Amino acid sequence: MADFNLHAPEGATKKRRRIGRGAGSGLGTTAGKGNKGQQSRSGGKTYPGFEGGQMPLYRRLPMRGFCNKPFAKEWQVVNLSQVEAKFAAGELVDGPSLQARGLVKKASGLVKILAGGDVSKALTFQVDKVSASAKAKIEKAGGKVETPSGGEAAAGA
Repeated sequence: MADFNLHAPEGATKKRRRIGRGAGSGLGTTAGKGNKGQQSRSGGKTYPGFEGGQMPLYRRLPMRGFCNKPFAKEWQVVNLSQVEAKFAAGELVDGPSLQARGLVKKASGLVKILAGGDVSKALTFQVDKVSASAKAKIEKAGGKVETPSGGEAAAGA
């Protein structure tokens, strides 16, 4: 088959509808928009939720509830098993060192250590929060925990 003989299969292409080109075209006068009304006018569109001028449902209902999202603290969580795999004995575990080893995304963000796994090395933790069980495991291995709240492990979330 020669390239000059190529054409689209039958029914693949249709003739473009030319609206508003006189009565003889079949799509003159109203140009397929019907008679009168908002939709027949130029720029005659409404917004989502429009109810014909009636007070829309989303404005009739009262605003309810509270969303904590703007005020919520985002904790970067690290388990002891991850720390055990990436740190050597005697090292300092803090935001920048955790970021350098790929365990947290932001060094400046809030970091919480959880007790998932075990730790066998004596490490010094300088993080924002440590779970009570993680603190017990760290101190059992000979490590130290320093948090901004005076060295105490913050219980709970």
